Amino acid sequence: NVLITEVEDHPGVLNRIASLFRKRAYNIESLSVGHSHRPGISRMTIVVAEEHKDAIQVAKQLAKLIEVISVTDVTEQRHVSREMVLAKVAAPEMKRSEILQLANVYRAQVVDVSPGSIILEVTGDEDKIDSFVEIIRPYGILELSRSGEVAMVRGRAMPTPTVVAEEGPAA
Repeated sequence: NVLITEVEDHPGVLNRIASLFRKRAYNIESLSVGHSHRPGISRMTIVVAEEHKDAIQVAKQLAKLIEVISVTDVTEQRHVSREMVLAKVAAPEMKRSEILQLANVYRAQVVDVSPGSIILEVTGDEDKIDSFVEIIRPYGILELSRSGEVAMVRGRAMPTPTVVAEEGPAA
């Protein structure tokens, strides 16, 4: 389930949200947080592996936190989701062109080159990222960092929040 949450942008909010999940024994599969288009408001994309009814319960619990402005479960809505990965791959000179050809197939960007390695950046849905990681694994992944999923509902209209918090900054 994919939840989009708008929250007040101040210290401690992430800790309160993570504590809520921990207390209820829900596992966060992916969490991505950043500034939104509105000053003072951060946007979180939270991916949880819970049944739909449990995800609705999580959304209701999230909305009870004072710093939470809205929670929207976009799992069943038409939405776009992306993840970014940086992968540092062992790249000896004899294998470098082979690695770059694979990078091209995945539209990966080369963001750093050193004598023994290449850092590649790939953006896409979870399946594309998983596939990319598996295809480069035999070359030797020296380091890997995934951003976590970010999501947005398709179309012009803003999604209707599953739950709107009773308090919080005005829109």
